[in-house]
Amino acid sequence: MQIRNKIYFASDFHLGSGSYLSSREREDAIIRWLNEVKADAAELFLMGDVFDFWFEYKTVVPKGYIRFLGKLAELSDAGIKLFMFKGNHDMWMFDYFVNEFGVTIISDELEITRSGKTFYLHHGDGLGPGDAFYKVLKRFFRSNFCQWLFARIHPNLGVGIANYWSTKSRKSQKKAAEYVKKEQEWLIIYSNELITSREIDYLIFGHRHIPMDVELANNSHYINLGEWLFYKSYAVFDGETVTLKYFEPA
Repeated sequence: MQIRNKIYFASDFHLGSGSYLSSREREDAIIRWLNEVKADAAELFLMGDVFDFWFEYKTVVPKGYIRFLGKLAELSDAGIKLFMFKGNHDMWMFDYFVNEFGVTIISDELEITRSGKTFYLHHGDGLGPGDAFYKVLKRFFRSNFCQWLFARIHPNLGVGIANYWSTKSRKSQKKAAEYVKKEQEWLIIYSNELITSREIDYLIFGHRHIPMDVELANNSHYINLGEWLFYKSYAVFDGETVTLKYFEPA
C-alpha cells in the first residue's frame, strides 16, 4: 500500500466559469487529477476561487459540481485532510463543506510547518500595494451585514446577479499575461516584506493566475499556483521541496 506523505496545493479552478460544457470539461480534468492525488496525498489545500461563485443560503447551495463534491467526500473518507481557502469569488463559504466533507475553511492566511519547512498560505487577494478599492470592497463583502442582506434575495435572482458580477470582475477567458518584472508583482513585494521579519521557506498563493516559482532572499520561495482555465497547474510538497507542476500539459 502506497504511503500518503505528500501535500498538494491548487487554486483558481473557477468552476462555473464560461459555458456549461467548458466548466464540465474543467471539472472532469480536476477529477482526473484528484484521482491521482488520492494515491499519496496526506493533505490537500485548495487555495481559493474553487468556484466562480459560491453562496450558502441556510438550506440552499448553488447547483452543479456534483462530481467534484463527490470526489471531496471520497478523499475525506479516505483520511486525506482537506483545506479550502476563501477566494475573492467564493468568499461566502460557511459550514456546508465543514459539515459534509470535514473540510477546514481558511478565511485569510494560514501558517503551517511541515517536515521542518515553514509555509505561508493565502489566496492572495487584497495583499500588497495598490488595489485600494477592492480592499474596501472585500471588507464590505465579508461583513455580516452584506451576507445577511444577500441571503434575503431569492437564489434565482441572487445567483444570477453574482454570476454576472463574477464575469465582469474577471477576464477569465483570456490567458493571464506574463509579468514583466518580478519586482512589479505585488504578491512578490508582499512576500519580500514578510520574510524581512521572520523565516518562511515557502509563500504560496493563487489569485494572480500566473504559475511561477521565484526564489527570494534567504532561500525563501514565492510560488503562485496559477489556474485551471488554461494552465492546470498545481504544487506538491514531497517532504523536502515544493515543486510546481502541470497536469496533462498540452
